[in-house]
Amino acid sequence: MKVIGLIFIFLPLLGCLTKNSADNTTIFSSERVLVKDLEDILDSSLVTGAILIFDPQKDIYYSNDFKHCDSGFLPASTFKIPNTIIALETGVAKNDSSLFKWNGEKRRLPIWEQDLILRDAFHYSCVPCYQQIAREIGLKRMKSNLLKLKFGKMMVDSSNLDLFWLEGESKITQFEQIDFLKRFYFNELPIKERTIQIMKRLMVIENNDSFKVSGKTGWAIRNNNNIGWFTGYIETHSKVYFFATNLRPKVNFNMDMFPMIRNQITLKAFYKLHLLN
Repeated sequence: MKVIGLIFIFLPLLGCLTKNSADNTTIFSSERVLVKDLEDILDSSLVTGAILIFDPQKDIYYSNDFKHCDSGFLPASTFKIPNTIIALETGVAKNDSSLFKWNGEKRRLPIWEQDLILRDAFHYSCVPCYQQIAREIGLKRMKSNLLKLKFGKMMVDSSNLDLFWLEGESKITQFEQIDFLKRFYFNELPIKERTIQIMKRLMVIENNDSFKVSGKTGWAIRNNNNIGWFTGYIETHSKVYFFATNLRPKVNFNMDMFPMIRNQITLKAFYKLHLLN
């Protein structure tokens, strides 16, 4: 195999048997391909972490650091995907136009200080809106739905119902993010078809002549460390690819760039792998 401009290291994991700790079933691992050039994208952007991309057509994962991809982190606002699903499933939100009224209190971001429909609350990543959603869902329904969705390891109780994805011991790995997105995209979650269709419209971030990007960013601060997420999938022509990017800024990084750098780095990785052109 001749590849120009990329260094691929094929890890011998295809067909390896592993145990699924959730239900003790045996599954087959997909092939993992270590792409060293993806590390250059991170280095040039003054961040550390990992990019994970899955090609279901070839059943191959690509990354610069698979060990990092197996590490768990707070999901931050990537949890807005399952949180929105649960809101729709329980009727807390009727559709993506459901209105969440601002109570007039000061919020961290000025853009949150207004009445927002669910679609805008999702894209503006309105934390107070989704805290309200979590409280209206309630502990019992939240826990039962999380059990059904199998979104990482969420540690939720009565004391942290509206914070557990931002603070505490909840964790999800990049592999688990992609596993959840795959099950969502291929209609393998135990949820209504109507919910799936609303979510697929809601999650679109960019749609052009070449590709469509759907997903969610996230930003958590743990022990004074900034953790940035970008998870989702890209549809291009007749193919779909899933991604989960997890980053931390280096010392000299300009934090004003953090909201946009996660998306930019992910797209650069797709171009580097020649999955987009």
